[in-house]
Amino acid sequence: MGSKMSRESLRLFPLLLITLLYLVSVISLVESRPPFACDPRNGLTRSLRFCRVNLPLHVRVRDLLGRLTLQEKIRLLVNNAAAVPRLGIQGYEWWSEALHGVSNVGPGAKFGGAVPGATSFPQVITTAASFNESLWEQIGRVVSDEARAMYNGGMAGLTYWSPNVNIFRDPRWGRGQETPGEDPVLAGKYAARYVQGLQSATGNRLKVAACCKHYTAYDLDNWNGVDRYHFNARVSKQDLADTYDVPFKACVVEGKVASVMCSYNQVNGKPTCADPDLLKGTIRGQWHLNGYIVSDCDSVGVMYDTQHYTTTPEESAAATIKAGLDLDCGPFLAVYTDLAVRRGLLAEVDVDMALANTITVQMRLGMFDGEPSAQPYGNLGPRDVCTPAHQQLALEAARQGIVLLKNSGPSLPLSTARHRTVAVVGPNSDVTVTMIGNYAGVACGYTSPLQGISRYARTIHQAGCSNVACKANNLFGAAEAAARQADATVLVMGLDQSIEAEFRDRAGLLLPGRQQELVSRVARASRGPTVLVLMSGGPIDVSFAKNDPRVTAILWAGYPGQAGGAAIADVLFGTTNPGGKLPMTWYPQDYVAKVPMTNMGMRPSRGYPGRTYRFYKGPVVFPFGHGMSYTTFKHSLAQAPTELSVPLNTNLYATTNSTFSSNAVRVKHANCDSLSLPFHIDVQNTGTIDGTHTLLVFSTPPAGKWSPNKQLIGFHRVHVLAGSQQRVEINIHACKHLSIVDEFGIRRIPMGAHSLHIGDLKHSISLQANLEGTKP
Repeated sequence: MGSKMSRESLRLFPLLLITLLYLVSVISLVESRPPFACDPRNGLTRSLRFCRVNLPLHVRVRDLLGRLTLQEKIRLLVNNAAAVPRLGIQGYEWWSEALHGVSNVGPGAKFGGAVPGATSFPQVITTAASFNESLWEQIGRVVSDEARAMYNGGMAGLTYWSPNVNIFRDPRWGRGQETPGEDPVLAGKYAARYVQGLQSATGNRLKVAACCKHYTAYDLDNWNGVDRYHFNARVSKQDLADTYDVPFKACVVEGKVASVMCSYNQVNGKPTCADPDLLKGTIRGQWHLNGYIVSDCDSVGVMYDTQHYTTTPEESAAATIKAGLDLDCGPFLAVYTDLAVRRGLLAEVDVDMALANTITVQMRLGMFDGEPSAQPYGNLGPRDVCTPAHQQLALEAARQGIVLLKNSGPSLPLSTARHRTVAVVGPNSDVTVTMIGNYAGVACGYTSPLQGISRYARTIHQAGCSNVACKANNLFGAAEAAARQADATVLVMGLDQSIEAEFRDRAGLLLPGRQQELVSRVARASRGPTVLVLMSGGPIDVSFAKNDPRVTAILWAGYPGQAGGAAIADVLFGTTNPGGKLPMTWYPQDYVAKVPMTNMGMRPSRGYPGRTYRFYKGPVVFPFGHGMSYTTFKHSLAQAPTELSVPLNTNLYATTNSTFSSNAVRVKHANCDSLSLPFHIDVQNTGTIDGTHTLLVFSTPPAGKWSPNKQLIGFHRVHVLAGSQQRVEINIHACKHLSIVDEFGIRRIPMGAHSLHIGDLKHSISLQANLEGTKP
């Protein structure tokens, strides 16, 4: 036993040593200037070929790789890449975060001095509720402005491991707040547009490099004794292609993202970071990633130490690099890659291929082009962080993401004339940091709900509970007394990061502790309208409030960012007419008793109800896409095709008999170029208040073996003045929007009548295969 422990200690010593060095480097990251190479003032390096900006990137990359020793290369395989002083290359920290604003969660960015904070936008689940693609891209551009400004001051890197585009499959997931919701089309559009904004690419050059994570089928952190480090996600080919991979494909193919992060979990028995089918086969082979693949932090170590996927650590190092991993967030590859090469498990050319991908991204960012101040965006500095325009956009994003779930009477909007005194109650009624959710930085400043409401009316404030856990009712009496004195009562309840967070999945869907009791008691005591405002990332079963006539209105604000309180108040008092829609289903509490988080199946089976609005057909508290307004809208179809001929690629069809399956055409055998259908929809505001309406377009495939459930295929947000009308054009592409995925993971277009649902409108399109010219 003693000798075994001694051998184990010897084996672990290099890992412990490099981990110590890794931590020291992270702590001492403060630099007087941003990391870059090819300093024109350095006579030793300025004439090197990899520094010549007029040469093609691949020539520069090849030249640099040819100058590095194997040991130097290995030290560049990890997130805290070591300096190469003899070549004038500074050390670089790859890990920065920008989920909804520049964050200091990763070691690559820090706040202080001239940049004490950055604009903190609403959490992604809230911004997704706006269904506003241009807003997502605009936020990305602002975040990258602030990121570049901080980079120029030596306070941040240029590689940001955001966004999180995993599907919000299970309502208990603690990280669902970081995602764009449960629908793959919505998540894919968010991914592409936010990445386009962040990267703001000009040709092959990048403003910053984004990263879509966590690939793939990752949406369990720590539930019922199962954690993400040990979890093997068993996923069908159909669900992988139809749901889990959709946002990642959009991120790479449409967003042109510069990086993808593989996840901790295994998928069908293989760690994602060591699966060549997922990395080399899909991300690079099928989707043609122009960038690098990075591991989630320490997941290469987890693969060996926790999952015991290989016998030796050097085998794990070799397996990940050969599978297509380019960068390790963590020290593992820096320790064991050399041994993997010496043992013949890995060739130096494999290391070169990985580094070629990371160095190419750095060169696209201009990090090998000399002094940043002389480059594009070199003029950005502290004055470009937390600008009034950026903070105004954070407020506007929060307004657009708030969802009106219930409005009896209607009791909202409140009136400054009739509701002069407002009781503001609840554990989230005067919060600040809660509003920015997780993976956040330091905000420019905050407006809490209490502060926001105080701009419209005199307030009486009582927390009711000391925190969201709400374990005692000793403060309820004071809250009831406040409600009796006020013209209206606003209860700001819900969750925070102590309830839902990374590595913290929820056990159930009800309000924590005695919050429900507080809401009901205050609603009974209130002499005016009682409005329930919910802060949360995940859905909450508030059936009691939905069915209580004394709770006259319910708003969901998600985690609304630094200006959240102002946005909530603007909606409450009608300065803003709410237009958000739920990006996820709100299930009843008894749903989770039927669905283990570990079951990755999307479709219903015996005793299993299925997941998300696309497959689950049981009772809900509020459905996906639900969201009310202070006005009313009416739709009418102005132009809508009724049939479409789907031409087949005769060369492909002639070589296979698998084009047709149950009267469906394989997408890759169809000539997709001519299959875009324009729909013109008139949206009329039939009420008395100007408002913004989100048009959601769903489709249902023909009857038969295909799932009969509707799926979102398009959306458009439009502002319509009271009494007026706006025409919206939505293009529906048959290959992309009217296709389904069969049980083998093959995307097909069913022939026959497809039904489109646009609000209360239904329209049918008949698809027929065009076989003219097909060889027998």
